[in-house]
Parts: sequence; structure tokens; C-alpha cells
Amino acid sequence: MGLTGIQILGKLPKKNCKECGFPTCMAFAMKVAAGQAEITACPYVDPKVVEEIAEATAPPIRTVKIGGGDYTYSLGGETVLFRHEKRFENPPLLGTYIKTSMDEAEINRRIELYKKLSWDRVGITLRPDVVMLEGDGDLSKFELLVKRIREELPHLAIVISGSSEAIKRGISLCGDFKPLIYAATSQNFEEITVLAEETKTPFVISAESLDELSELSDRALKKGLKDFVLDPGSKGLRELFEDLIIIRRAAIKKRYKPFGFPVIVFPYRYTEDYLLENSIAGIFVAKYASLMILSDLRAEALFNLLVERMNIFTDPQKPLVVEEGIYPVNGPDEWSPVVITCNFALTYFIVNGEIEGSRVPTWLLIKNTDGLSVLTAWAAGKFGADTIAEFVKRCGIEGKIKHKKLTIPGYLAGIKGELEEELPGWEILVGPREASGLPSFLKKLSAELREQAKAA
Repeated sequence: MGLTGIQILGKLPKKNCKECGFPTCMAFAMKVAAGQAEITACPYVDPKVVEEIAEATAPPIRTVKIGGGDYTYSLGGETVLFRHEKRFENPPLLGTYIKTSMDEAEINRRIELYKKLSWDRVGITLRPDVVMLEGDGDLSKFELLVKRIREELPHLAIVISGSSEAIKRGISLCGDFKPLIYAATSQNFEEITVLAEETKTPFVISAESLDELSELSDRALKKGLKDFVLDPGSKGLRELFEDLIIIRRAAIKKRYKPFGFPVIVFPYRYTEDYLLENSIAGIFVAKYASLMILSDLRAEALFNLLVERMNIFTDPQKPLVVEEGIYPVNGPDEWSPVVITCNFALTYFIVNGEIEGSRVPTWLLIKNTDGLSVLTAWAAGKFGADTIAEFVKRCGIEGKIKHKKLTIPGYLAGIKGELEEELPGWEILVGPREASGLPSFLKKLSAELREQAKAA
């Protein structure tokens, strides 16, 4: 169990110096207990106390980091069994494998897929984020493959598999960018763990059963190793499902340390049907994989997995938002309509989609409303005449257009007059209440603006 705020307070020097950023040591201790502040923020706390508190307040599933720099990925760090209890922390990494035994055309195809498969959804980039590189004996070819991935796809997290020599060379070529070693088994446990310890590289422990997995994990912990990932080696799909639940429950409910680590899953081991494989992957996005290696990357299946992952791993207590600003849709010019709405991601996604579908070049203004929808933001005073006017004046839209017509959501019709007072010289148009009415509205408005352009 984690320490309470009072227990943490008892271990602090109680200076109330405010150097930690909080008014009192009590306030600081409460924040540390809640996981909202780091104990290291106190400059006077004893290092032994730091270690003790860090251990006591650490999540029951350890956070393991791979990669480096701008592309550091966190695996694990989970604290709950179900998303509604709090939230899930770190989304599982998704990708496929590339083997040196593949012919050049297949290797090229897979690398090109990583470059091509990328989607923007409500301001979030969705793409595969890990590749498993398997060396099958040809060390020179393996070295070239590692170098190529690092040069052409520097954002990818890397899992390295193969002979000990291939793994060593792969780690060396990655430099400060830490790959994940696959895998330490009962046969090569000492060799792989020594290598992982020497290179400070995270690794996978793979076993034939949960009993063996527990034993190997405990051995690693006794050696002082803490950065590793578990592969239960389940023989069947049902067994895998049960094993992952057992691992998660043991770590969360029982604080069983040998199982308190992220888990890697290989859905293709359980079927030869690609669509079924992706259905299996969809199960373990939610329950409870930290990293998944697929047999291949296909847009029609991968996109669905990435959207599912995004939906499950967003904080249910925090609205999904897009960045405030000017969004050009369909290539607008100086005589294109101007539409404004809030930055609640769902609203943006729907409005943007309707505008794109209309094929009318349009300037879409997104006002920061802290993720609130149109009416909620208006009621909260975040999307009224004064705030809209202030945003329109500073966003720079006046420098992009030769007219002064602004379309507001239909539900804000009541602020039309007030907004015209706040924006002298502007004509405020009341748009449709529902986004589905935008295409016909914009086509008519665009035609009027074109006529105005001709007259000008």
C-alpha cells in the first residue's frame, strides 16, 4: 500500500520553506501521496527517505522506458484494473516485425508502410510506433537493417531479437536510443540479464507458464534488475486472456512484485487470419497489453486499433481538445467564409468533417473553451460575445480575408447583437444549429461572397 500524506509528512524536515512550490510541508505531503508531486521537489529531504517514499508511492506496475530523446516511450505505470476507476496511463505500442531472412522487397514494403500509415484525428497523430527487428544469422544484414530504421524512422521504438551477438550489435548501433531486448528465457537467463545490466537496456522475460514467469521475474528482481517486460508465453488465446488478467490483478490487488511489470503480446501466434488477429489485438488494447507485435500492418485494420487505443487511453475526466487557432479547410482564400466554434475535439471533428464534405473553401476558427461544448462554454462564460471578439481580434483572421462576415453556431443566436457591438464593422451571421446544416449554408454564403468579390 502507498503511504498516506500524514505518513509522508512524518518523514519530511518540516521547514515550511515553500521551495517545493507549496505553502506548507503538509500540502506538499498530500500532493506526493496523491501522485501529483515528486518527493524530490523538496530540497532538504534525506536521500534514503526519497528512495523509501519513491518505492512506496510507485505504481504497482512499474513504468519501463524505451527509446530516447523526443521519442521516449513509457510502458506500464498502471494503477487500476478498470478505466472507470481512474484512468489507464500509457497506451500500448503497436507495430510489426521485420526479419533479416525476408527478401529485400518485403523489407522495403514494411518500411514504406511505417512511413505511409499515419492519420490525423482531432489533432492527434495516429501511427504505428514500434518495430521488432529479428536477426536470423546474417549479422551484416542485421546491422544495415538497424541503421536504416534509425535513419529513416527515428520515431520508432525498437525491439531487438536474435543471437546474443546480433542483440549486442543492435544495442551498440542504437546508441543512447534504448531498444527492448527479446528475450531472456530459462535457457539464456544469465547471458541476457548480464547483457541488459551492462548496457542498461530493458529486456523481456519470456516463459512457458505463469509459474516459470514468476520465478524468472523474481530472479531478475533479486539481481537488482527492474526494467523489464513480461511475456507469459501463453499457448492458447483463452489462456493468454486469463494470464494477462491474473498478472494485472496480482500486481494491482496483491502488490505481487514479480508480476508488477508491463506485458508484451503477439496476437499472430494465435491465428493465421489477419482480421481475427486484429480482433484479438483489439481485446488486449483494453486488457492488458503494453506492447503488441502484429504479423503485418494494414490500414483498414490498424486505423481501428489506433482509434480504439486513443479512446481508451484518454483521461475520462479530461475533455479531449484541439489547439486554438485558424484552421484552413479546402484551401480557402481572402473571399472564403469564416466560421467559429469551440475547441471540444468532438465538436471540431464533426464541424470540420461537414465543412470538408461541403468542398467549400472555409476558414475555421477554433476558440479555446477548455474543452467545453458550445452551449456549456457559453454558460460558463468561455464562449460569449466578449471572449469571441477578443479572439477574433488577436488570431489574425482579418489579415487573411477581404470581407468581414463571421458565422457563429446557431445555438449562440442570442449573442449576435452584442457581438456586433464588440466587433465594429463585422457582420455576424447565425449559422445552423446542427453541423449537418453547414454544407448548404456555406455553399449559399460562398456564392454571396463571390458576388461581393466581383463587385469589389
